[in-house]
Amino acid sequence: MTLPLTDSGLIGSAMVASAVAILALTAPARGPAPEPAEPVTAAEVTPAPEAPQAAISEADEIEVPEEFAAQVRAYLLSNPEVIFEAVAEFERRTAMDQADMDVELISVNAEALFNSPHDWVGGNPDGDITLVEFLDYRCGFCRRAHDELEQLLAEDDGIRVIIKEFPILGPESEASSRFAIAVLQLEGGEAYKAAHDALITLEAAPDTFALEDIAAEIGVDFEAVEAHMQSDAVSQVIDENRRLAQRLRISGTPTFIMEDEMVRGFVPAQALLDLAEELRD
Repeated sequence: MTLPLTDSGLIGSAMVASAVAILALTAPARGPAPEPAEPVTAAEVTPAPEAPQAAISEADEIEVPEEFAAQVRAYLLSNPEVIFEAVAEFERRTAMDQADMDVELISVNAEALFNSPHDWVGGNPDGDITLVEFLDYRCGFCRRAHDELEQLLAEDDGIRVIIKEFPILGPESEASSRFAIAVLQLEGGEAYKAAHDALITLEAAPDTFALEDIAAEIGVDFEAVEAHMQSDAVSQVIDENRRLAQRLRISGTPTFIMEDEMVRGFVPAQALLDLAEELRD
């Protein structure tokens, strides 16, 4: 399953705009342009830097014949759908190139992705499909994805889930991840899952009072967890996850990796179920 790039729509829009610009540039002259209402002073204009002479190729000096430009303009005006067909093809090829790159990046970083001893593993630990999620507890889309992930695991008992703590949205995100990792390291996987579920649904800021309430709710020693939050062991996990995300060119949350497929952004449970079945075929 190849999913489109997040910004492919912007690229497509830019290409359409470029085509419109071509039409404008090839349009016949309609007389001199009107003078600007107010003069523009030199101080208001930032001159463009001159290109190095060596960078100018012979192709840059070739002028498009007026007759050819007129033919292009006439064709595009008669067949405007061609512009959108070209955009669609460009997006398809770009998505394919991105998917191929993702497969290579996942392969190179497979050990850190799927076998790190520092991560919580849920779902079916012996499942035939592994799903990794990079998440930030303060990310609204991660919160939406939480329920979808629960639905996915309820409907497919062959999926192994790994959570990568990836706080990127500021101090509150990092405090949440540090609390969760500290709970995992001190209290184990069951306590981590309870802390994870509480943090991903927490509406208030994750300050000391909120984290103390969560600790009481899940039955862990808050003072011990709090003391461990700033430890090197916790910092190491966050640092390793950030370096891994950088190598994988992951800059947003949630990001999912299912086997050798990378899915950037929120997706419903059904899309992940379909992808799992496709990977099994």
